[in-house]
Amino acid sequence: MAKSIAVLGSTGSIGTQTLDVAEREGDIAVRALTARSNIKLLEEQIRKFRPALAAVADEKKAAELRAAVADTSTRVLGGERGVIECAAEAGSDTVVTAVVGIAGLRPTVAAIEAGKDIALANKETLVTAGGIVMPLARERGVKILPVDSEHSAIFQSIADQKRFLKRIIITASGGPFFGMSRAELAGKTRADALKHPNWTMGAKITVDSATLVNKGLEIIEASHLFGLGVDDITPVVHRESIVHSLVEFCDGSVIGQLGVADMRLPIAYALTYPERKIPVTAPLDLVKIGSLTFYDIDNAAFPAVELAKKAARAGGTMPAVLNGANEEAVAAFLEDRCGFLDITDLIAEAMEAHRPTASPSLDDIAAADLEARYAVRRRLGR
Repeated sequence: MAKSIAVLGSTGSIGTQTLDVAEREGDIAVRALTARSNIKLLEEQIRKFRPALAAVADEKKAAELRAAVADTSTRVLGGERGVIECAAEAGSDTVVTAVVGIAGLRPTVAAIEAGKDIALANKETLVTAGGIVMPLARERGVKILPVDSEHSAIFQSIADQKRFLKRIIITASGGPFFGMSRAELAGKTRADALKHPNWTMGAKITVDSATLVNKGLEIIEASHLFGLGVDDITPVVHRESIVHSLVEFCDGSVIGQLGVADMRLPIAYALTYPERKIPVTAPLDLVKIGSLTFYDIDNAAFPAVELAKKAARAGGTMPAVLNGANEEAVAAFLEDRCGFLDITDLIAEAMEAHRPTASPSLDDIAAADLEARYAVRRRLGR
């Protein structure tokens, strides 16, 4: 059956690849597109896919886009309210949440409340508010289909055997600084951190991969998606990025999902689930790859995974502080206002200062996010 989608964050890496998959599949209608500020690319997408709605988070840019596409039938909205309307009311049956950061939370909640299935590429939604989002999805009968390659691999590997699940083994590429000591990491620059060995991604997530914050966030996300505690989720470094994650069952069997390092594969699976349709990546050649290697995380050099587990154990608003402090610190690093090692130091300081609220509301989560950002800004003298 043909699907219709709204793509939140359509001009980013995941968003553009989602539209590529939709075009290849041929029977996926695009009902809405949103972007933060890249109206040049968004205009091109509007003219190509002819959605009913589009939204730009930046109100000024929204007005510019509205004038630019006045000759089309697409209605252009602005601000967070406009993004939420695209998520909830665009006539789509599936919403692809590819917005970066906590900005994806309220639109995702609005889409779930409207009964839309979610193709989830915004891990911050579950990191900060998994205790709200997952029960709401169950209440509304909505499917949460993971788009991150690791969570898609876990989802595919579990299949209908969840009752036998013992442990998740989540893989990490190790980023550009694998094998380096903390002393060696001290002088690493923005340019160094953006040289990911295997994946082409946006700047923020690439830095998160370099610090391994991304893996910590993914562990928290996986705990909400699959119902395991964070201590039952084991991260390992897998440099080849071929085994995207594995699951261990109670009888000792371990099952994983393999594929080339191409995000279009998990995107396509989320959009066509439970079917598998046309190939969207090159075939996997194991002989050419030759070997697959696995290593422990070096927690002394890369403390982010342990920080994330600590935040998850504390619960309540603490994961929102972890995430908010990271977003603010990464933005500072990308603007050369702090060093690479400062990122996890700033996260740790913000978490130490926070007293978590148990069973938080969305407003509590938003307040904790702001608290963490202000803590980082004060520490950096802004």
